[in-house]
Amino acid sequence: MKRFLIDLHAETTPFPHYWENCVGSCHALTGLREDWRIQLKKCHKELGFRYIRFHGLLNDDMSVCTKEKEGLRYSFYNVDVLFDFILGIGMKPLVELSFMPEALASGTKTVFHYKGNVTPPRDYKEWGTLIEKLTRHLVSRYGIEEVRSWYFEVWNEPNLKSFWSGTQEEYFLLYRYAAEAIKRVDEKIPVGGPATAADAWIPEFREYCGKNHIPLDFISTHHYPTDVTLGHGLDMEERLARSERGILTKNAQKSRMEAGKLPLFYTEWNTSPSCTDPLHDEPYAAAFIIKTLADNQGLVNFYSFWTFSDIFEELSFPSMPFHGGFGLLNLHGVPKPSYRAFELMHNIGTERLPVVSEAESDVEVLAVKGDNKLSIIVHQYNIPRSPAKEENVRIAVKGIKKGARAVLERIDEEHANPKRRWVEMGCPEYPDKSQIDELMESSRMVEERIECGWENDHMVFELKVPPQGIAALTISWQAENV
Repeated sequence: MKRFLIDLHAETTPFPHYWENCVGSCHALTGLREDWRIQLKKCHKELGFRYIRFHGLLNDDMSVCTKEKEGLRYSFYNVDVLFDFILGIGMKPLVELSFMPEALASGTKTVFHYKGNVTPPRDYKEWGTLIEKLTRHLVSRYGIEEVRSWYFEVWNEPNLKSFWSGTQEEYFLLYRYAAEAIKRVDEKIPVGGPATAADAWIPEFREYCGKNHIPLDFISTHHYPTDVTLGHGLDMEERLARSERGILTKNAQKSRMEAGKLPLFYTEWNTSPSCTDPLHDEPYAAAFIIKTLADNQGLVNFYSFWTFSDIFEELSFPSMPFHGGFGLLNLHGVPKPSYRAFELMHNIGTERLPVVSEAESDVEVLAVKGDNKLSIIVHQYNIPRSPAKEENVRIAVKGIKKGARAVLERIDEEHANPKRRWVEMGCPEYPDKSQIDELMESSRMVEERIECGWENDHMVFELKVPPQGIAALTISWQAENV
């Protein structure tokens, strides 16, 4: 039996919902799709995401900069259509400046199915001109106060050859021309980088910007728990099995120190960097998310989950409803367990209570106060292939008077797990409407009344939590009951 004690009147610490500041998406062009838009509106409404980040705003499929007989031609029409929608639903863009328009590129190397050019510009002044024209256009269309509330991030993962064919020095130059172009428009528009994979380049980048008086308003980077594991040819589950429990928090602590006083933005994170990882569709992802968000409190300013939707075509456009995509929602808009984890976290309060436990365990408890309620999220996150079993858990809550109401919601193999129902259907590649409706129903978290006991004025609950399982208790009361 795992035992935990919570005192409702203990001193709390602030628990801001930093993970809601931003969420990731496939490349910019997908934002012109109606299904993408429906899903983003749902995520904004139900999960509270405020900013959206995507690759490819400058890709040729957005027609931002093309070469004509008379010279370079600029068109920001598609950018406007996309940004008009984002602002119209109450969100804002975190503007990733990528990839290189062919008209400016020094080479032909591309990445992904949609062929984003990853070569340096042949002329950095042309690159700076594009960024300045884009920024001036955005200010003209949306107003200076609005654009000052956005964030501009230069490129994506330039420390990986697949995303940047140039050197570190060339990326720093790319950043310099972009940052200076933005600041020529307005000094108060935030710009940052280095947008690296695996928490890389932060000290070198800060040193370069400091020595050369280059504007830098925030540090951005990415991380996944597989970043430090080795073994080419290993499947993603094996790489995760070799990773360290809590590795993202350990890495965030290091990056927090390296960022100094600058805000730290993680503009990508997930359970793994593979868009075909089966664990993305399973309860494992939900348990991982809850643990990571609880542990990274106070370390991160923006924590942008990659991604909100499986409408995603970096390799090609998928067809299977559950194919291991990054998204919180599948192609048909069915919420995965990961979505439900963010839903639980969105609905909790902002005052975190300490939790006393008898010993360290893979079973952990997050307790957060809200208005006349206490949210208790019990989670058992286990490294893949590690020994794990269903655990009996006892939670005692001090400070609540009799008359409080308690409900339980679960995410595990048997609850809020639509992939399991899809497998039972026979894994249809193209489910019909009735099947999609059934998957929707199987994705829901169902509120259950839970019986409690009373011992020495403590409200006591006993429950079972399976491996990769989440049991979320919500205790609510009238104001006079505390």
